[in-house]
Amino acid sequence: MTAKLRTALLGATGYSGLELTRLLACHPRLEKPLLLRREGDASGPSNLAEVFPALAGNGGYPLESFSWDKLRGHGVDLLFLATPHAVSRALVPEAMARGVRVIDLSGAWRLKIEQNRAVYGFEDQDSQLAGQLTGQAVYGLPELARAQIANASLVANPGCYATSVILALAPLIRAGVIDRQKGVVSDSKSGVSGAGKEPSARTHFVSVADNLSAYSVFDHRHTGEILEQLQLHSQELIFTPHLVPIPRGILSTIYVHLSRPMSPAQVESCFREFFAGTCWVRIFSPPQLPQIQFSLHTNYCDIGFCLADDHQRLVVVSCIDNLLKGAAGQAIQNMNVMYGWNEKEGLT
Repeated sequence: MTAKLRTALLGATGYSGLELTRLLACHPRLEKPLLLRREGDASGPSNLAEVFPALAGNGGYPLESFSWDKLRGHGVDLLFLATPHAVSRALVPEAMARGVRVIDLSGAWRLKIEQNRAVYGFEDQDSQLAGQLTGQAVYGLPELARAQIANASLVANPGCYATSVILALAPLIRAGVIDRQKGVVSDSKSGVSGAGKEPSARTHFVSVADNLSAYSVFDHRHTGEILEQLQLHSQELIFTPHLVPIPRGILSTIYVHLSRPMSPAQVESCFREFFAGTCWVRIFSPPQLPQIQFSLHTNYCDIGFCLADDHQRLVVVSCIDNLLKGAAGQAIQNMNVMYGWNEKEGLT
């Protein structure tokens, strides 16, 4: 019988960490994951069930203090980081030196272009090594980079907004049918869990309930991911995120002009051919459009569109669950690709 993979997760106490813990614990090819809290956090919870009581029973999910010796002692092959960006930026060089593969859910290693990465304000101890690792890191969107992910030691899990926008636009951009001079507009809306578990004035119930608000206009940290992965210039994209009063889910409404008239059948064919053989993207035929409720609690990205009567103005709608296809589910999908397993394993 093939030995099961040994994994560890640092950062299980956040929303994405919780989802990832559940998925790792049920994956048929894995040993029970080693759950870790940050080094020096001795006063933290000893069991994840203390943070999320829904996990209580059967011994719960013990949390241990992080150390590299502990990872070695447990024979960990793959480390998941659901940590703040700066923490991941500091930990990954040591993981690489120790031969531990990493899937990082933060934004620490997603961006190749320094101008785009500046939004995080990283201060690397060894800038030369950080530059090398930035070059080696693979952007973990399997639908675009499956072959590179399979051989990667460091996979940078994409941002949730970026996932919804990139998957919706990649088929059209790769086919060369978008009039880029007329620009691309993405109006994206996310549930509150996308802001993370730490409360803030903006995510307080009083601020969110019965409200809809735009934020980080022109400077959201996921903008650079969209630009880099789609090879767009900053002048060609307007991306505006919004906060909606729901727990989870993202809906991106994307407006483009086509470079030539196309029929609905041709547009649909463009999407279906691009995602042929892909198990986690669903294409909706007109007039049906995706809704957040269709993709909730799944790893699907749902994509639909509406074409104007002039056959050149196109609206694309993309929906994902921000905690699954936008975070933990995509991390599991990436792991499956890295180890040559079916991409559906542990996700159905």
